[in-house]
Amino acid sequence: MMNTPSDAVIEVENLSRSYRRKDALKQVTLRVPKGCVFGLVGENGAGKTTLIKHVLGALKPQQGRVRVFGKDPVRDPVGVLADVGHLSEDREMPTWMRIRELLRYIRAFYPNWDVNYAEQLREMFRLDPAAKVKHLSRGERALAGLLIALAHRPKLLVLDEPSSGLDPLVRRDILGAIVRTVADEGRTVFFSSHLLDEVERVADRVAMVADGEVVLSGSLDVIKETHHRLVVRFETAQARAPALEGALSVHGAKHEWTVVCDGELDALHGAIAKMNATVLETATPALEEIFIARASRMALGSVREGSSA
Repeated sequence: MMNTPSDAVIEVENLSRSYRRKDALKQVTLRVPKGCVFGLVGENGAGKTTLIKHVLGALKPQQGRVRVFGKDPVRDPVGVLADVGHLSEDREMPTWMRIRELLRYIRAFYPNWDVNYAEQLREMFRLDPAAKVKHLSRGERALAGLLIALAHRPKLLVLDEPSSGLDPLVRRDILGAIVRTVADEGRTVFFSSHLLDEVERVADRVAMVADGEVVLSGSLDVIKETHHRLVVRFETAQARAPALEGALSVHGAKHEWTVVCDGELDALHGAIAKMNATVLETATPALEEIFIARASRMALGSVREGSSA
């Protein structure tokens, strides 16, 4: 039986789901601590939205368990969703309503709705109260959805691709500030994105999803500290990519190779020296580079398994 730690707002254990013959989620396990900004990253179709639907109780697990605030979101949707603010990727809202009407309508569902805070957000997002939802741009709809998700000051904010439709300036100046403000007030943010530079800017913790599997999860600081990009020069030209323990990706030719790897840096330097090679440059890779390296290695492993079957 799963024991839920007191600081776990979301806990997922061995969650799997299949659609026909395709595995959307494969034995996914992750925990989202209270008060953090947790980024769920991966390409479109990786399984992020399916996972979020399970967290919100919109899908019942075929295998595994999901708990939000220690509760089952399928069996107790009222107890869970009352404390959750959600922004979906499709931004579904009544298109015939004006902004002022939309806010009055949504307010009725949330006893903790903060009228003054909602108005502050509306002004910040420059949303015309008289504008109809159907006339809003894609970016304005995203901001209206974010306003609705925030205005009742939820304990948990769940955002599915929140930057979809927002220009870069809005992403940086508004969304990042809102996400950080919510977390700084002790609430929790769980958001998905395929824009890894955005996640790297605002997240405390990260889970990388590729083809329905979590390939890496943990503190962003620790992930960055334990991954390295090394430029290595060999005394003798190499006919093939060097086999370095901990290597996630290797690119180059002959004498000079670039390696993205994880592990203890001194040990990696020692192993490289034993291969009669010299480290020319050491750097910390961006989150996107780490994800691509890990996802590519996983895909390569799947190909090899398929070839040997």
